Amino acid sequence: MSETLQYRHGSVGRARAFRQSMTDGEQKLWSRLRGKQLEYYFRRQTPIGKYIVDFVCWKEKLVVEIDGSQHFTSAGKEHDRIRGKFLKEQGFRILHYDSVEVLNNTDGIIEVIYENLKNPLSKK
Repeated sequence: MSETLQYRHGSVGRARAFRQSMTDGEQKLWSRLRGKQLEYYFRRQTPIGKYIVDFVCWKEKLVVEIDGSQHFTSAGKEHDRIRGKFLKEQGFRILHYDSVEVLNNTDGIIEVIYENLKNPLSKK
């Protein structure tokens, strides 16, 4: 694992706690991503560097984030900008979805995720 991707001491415990307290949107999406249902293996609440991402497919370097209300504050937006910059510098692509959107349009979101996994033209 590269130096920049190694996680901080304590991140594993925090990630484990996040897995125990997933939001309704995260739970619903995880029920569709787990177990290679999309032909790709995803991990949930995974440390990457000093950040914990909601879902990651390491093979395709795709991160899927479910944004709750804290992401829409100015502090939340700034944190997401910095984290997004770091993840992109590590070669990850990031898909962001609002938690309400996940609950109301799970099938549509799964289609977009699958296209981003399968279609090399959508890799940026």
